Amino acid sequence: MSSPSPRVGLEFHPFTSAHLLRSPKQSPLTLNNTMKNIIAASAFLAASISGAAADLCSKGSVDDNGNWYCQAVDAITYTGMLGKGSYNKISAMDSNSGSCSSSPYGYSGSMSPLDEEVSLHFRGPLKLKQFAFFSPSTDSSDSSKKAKRSAMHRHGHAHKHTHKHKRDEDVEKRGLGDWVTAIIDGQTVSWMNEWSGAASTAASSVAAATTSAAPAAASTESASVGFLPKLLKVNAPAAYSSSASSSSAVVAKASSSSSSKSASASSTASSGSSGSWGRKAYYNSQAGSADNVVFLNHNGGSGSGVFDYTFGNSLSYANSKGDAGASSPQVLADTQLGSNEEVIIMSDKECDGDCGYYRDGNVAYHGFAGAQKAFFFEFEMPLDGNTDAATNGDMPAIWMLNAQIPRTLQYGKAECSCWTTGCGEFDIFEVLAPGDLRCKSTLHSNIKGGNSDYFKRPTSGSMKAMVLMNGENIHIKVLDSDYELPTNLDASWVSDLCESGLVQSTLNSLFALVA
Repeated sequence: MSSPSPRVGLEFHPFTSAHLLRSPKQSPLTLNNTMKNIIAASAFLAASISGAAADLCSKGSVDDNGNWYCQAVDAITYTGMLGKGSYNKISAMDSNSGSCSSSPYGYSGSMSPLDEEVSLHFRGPLKLKQFAFFSPSTDSSDSSKKAKRSAMHRHGHAHKHTHKHKRDEDVEKRGLGDWVTAIIDGQTVSWMNEWSGAASTAASSVAAATTSAAPAAASTESASVGFLPKLLKVNAPAAYSSSASSSSAVVAKASSSSSSKSASASSTASSGSSGSWGRKAYYNSQAGSADNVVFLNHNGGSGSGVFDYTFGNSLSYANSKGDAGASSPQVLADTQLGSNEEVIIMSDKECDGDCGYYRDGNVAYHGFAGAQKAFFFEFEMPLDGNTDAATNGDMPAIWMLNAQIPRTLQYGKAECSCWTTGCGEFDIFEVLAPGDLRCKSTLHSNIKGGNSDYFKRPTSGSMKAMVLMNGENIHIKVLDSDYELPTNLDASWVSDLCESGLVQSTLNSLFALVA
């Protein structure tokens, strides 16, 4: 939803803009012939320009209802994550008028803006078995070092909880007026998204290609419209009352949203940290244990958080099954999230005037910060037979957001989320159509790109994977099934993963991001 400069100087505006809110139950719109012809022209014009992306699409690709898929891989590396730009930080939300205020915030440096605090999101059908967060042992930005008492300790070691994310509600991720970027023969063409539709079999990805010119890679920019997950499918508490008529500023004690920040980490691309990376947060479903994490979902007003008819549900603590709110932190059970149920994991450090602005009454926690960080996942994405693409039926996903997004408004009015102006999202494993067996990855920020190589969806038995963000590269690596998670990642292990990720092979795909 940001407006990046086209990477090959081609801009298309095929339709008249119309920002319309769409009910989750409406059928998504498919790409029409006009758009396909425009894409074909883009492919023809870009084919003669040498490319930077080096994925495996030259070995074959397929267009599946607007989503391009190339080769199944075990590793994907995004290179060139050297962000420089600005986005608008939300500074006020007024539930009476529905208006939101923001101010420009500049950023630059390796991994920015995703070097800022991020939240991790999980959408069902999904079984999360393990989760861990690592950062270099000397990382002063580690959120676990903040001097606050653990939420679990403060409220007692509770049982379990989860969170939910919806593509039909997911307008913060995809919307009218967003620049769609497609990689064609290694180069990118961009055009403004001017049509509406859910991320579904039909239109969750727009790829530049024709039957004669397949893309080297494709962005998975979706064409969803309207951020309202619970206003269109209202989840008001049984006894709703508004404790605050205006979601006014909850502001950081000493921050300036217009200030610029510099990179806090080395921009070296291939080498790992000089020391080990320590495990700063961990969750194990079978053991029922959670250390330095909190589980949230979008059921504000049910036990915790807030609800109003302007902005809908805020974040809430999730119950142990992940399908409802709770009054205090719970540990997510060894359970399966249903289709479209979303769980958010953040650190267990509550915001205390040090998170910037967040919605009044929200359940607000710090995310996971740092230009160098890694996340481990063990998960399963079982098939559940749901075929309703409009409500993300049988479309599991794992992704990260700039933590400001859920702390303000993840689903709702575009002007109430910094997502619109590029504060950052990274889709790590995302199924784009009901029952599909392929997981794609995509970056959404002021630098955008999506690799059309994919990971096989783990429908039976769990998958172990590591996402390692280091220097200017993001590595996604599927690990051996017998991999045992250590309490520290050895420096040589980190270095080996980073270096091997930069070598193209049959099962390792490279994708170069270009600002």
